[in-house]
Amino acid sequence: MGLSSTVDAQQADLLILITCVVRQSAEDKVVGRLTSLKHLKQHRPEAIIIVMGCFVADVPALQHRFPYVDAFLGPSDLQGLFDLAAQHMRQPPSAQKRPVGTERSAISALVPISYGCDHHCTYCIVRLRRGSQQSRLLPEILSDVASWVQRGAREVTLLGQNVDAYGQDLPAGSPDLAHVLHAVHRFDELWRIRFLTSHPGNLSDRLIQAVAQLPKVCSHFELPVQSGDDDILRRMGRRYTVQQYRDLVACLRQRLPDCSIATDVIVGFPGEDESQFQATYNLLSSLRFDAVHIAKYSPRPETPAAVLTDSVPAAEKERRRALLEELQTHIVMANNTTLLGKTVKILVEDRHRGRWRGRTVTNKHVFFEHGGDWQGQLATVRITWAGPWSLRGEPVENSRAPTGTNKDETTSKESLAEGLQDS
Repeated sequence: MGLSSTVDAQQADLLILITCVVRQSAEDKVVGRLTSLKHLKQHRPEAIIIVMGCFVADVPALQHRFPYVDAFLGPSDLQGLFDLAAQHMRQPPSAQKRPVGTERSAISALVPISYGCDHHCTYCIVRLRRGSQQSRLLPEILSDVASWVQRGAREVTLLGQNVDAYGQDLPAGSPDLAHVLHAVHRFDELWRIRFLTSHPGNLSDRLIQAVAQLPKVCSHFELPVQSGDDDILRRMGRRYTVQQYRDLVACLRQRLPDCSIATDVIVGFPGEDESQFQATYNLLSSLRFDAVHIAKYSPRPETPAAVLTDSVPAAEKERRRALLEELQTHIVMANNTTLLGKTVKILVEDRHRGRWRGRTVTNKHVFFEHGGDWQGQLATVRITWAGPWSLRGEPVENSRAPTGTNKDETTSKESLAEGLQDS
């Protein structure tokens, strides 16, 4: 639209605050940032402030609370944003289609394929704010992927609140996520494909098969469990048991031996006693995830869980969170230590604090020091240092790869796919 970005809010003519309220801490950050913008508006009344995202619910109440905000827009209301920007700009902008999504870097792009969710988790406010699932049509998705590839992206991550359920809201016979992966896989200039976030109730056999068959699809799953206790899961509205979740993880690791699995856990859900927390601790200890995102429960207004007594004290929630964090640190450290002396292939995304940074197909962050321009290259790196959250190494001589497929990875996946078909 002819606008350029600035890192200095004091210099901006248009400020867009994109918000999240999935937990109380996130909402507190939104309120804090909005409060700070009041001073800016007083000194520069011509600046336009727009608030978007899940914070936007009762617009009249928000307008009364934050009268200096020019407009409140719901999640993903891009057209509303464009219309407001055009209305307040001095000159009408020229129309220019840009792909839906955002950049992680110049190399990696995030492409939404669905919005909203059809699950009814009792603690979650996202469905209330974003509505039921709305899958984008496959031609739209492919158009956006093509646009990102033309701009230099070599990796895309397909996004959905429940990405595995893609297409279930479309007419019978419509594509599912496996179809989308096969279609996106045909872009020659694209080297890697990721997807998130999965739900244990929707991760299908067809999807697992697609991940096994397609060399560019990274064997990494974001698979939230939330609790290791069946009663807590039932009250969360998760609709699976701990044993069913264990069986799914076992299936993934049997059929994709080199895959990585990350999960989400909530501690301190209303009524969670010490034995139920211990069940979650034991689950993480036995399944040894590659990453665990731990959150302390906070009641969200209007959700079913909000009427339950928030019975676990804040200090106890923090104790439980810290115990899981300590456990997971030891697990990831042990897992990463096994990579010392081995080589991994990473797609180099950018430089960070003087080092080149990239990720493996299993989503491990790897850093290395080297001269020259490595951005957008596939580099083979020998691991020389392992920490719980990242790895460091040195590039193997002549390791830059002009294509996005690791020959060893491709051969392994093709052999695995043949075995799956035979079975």
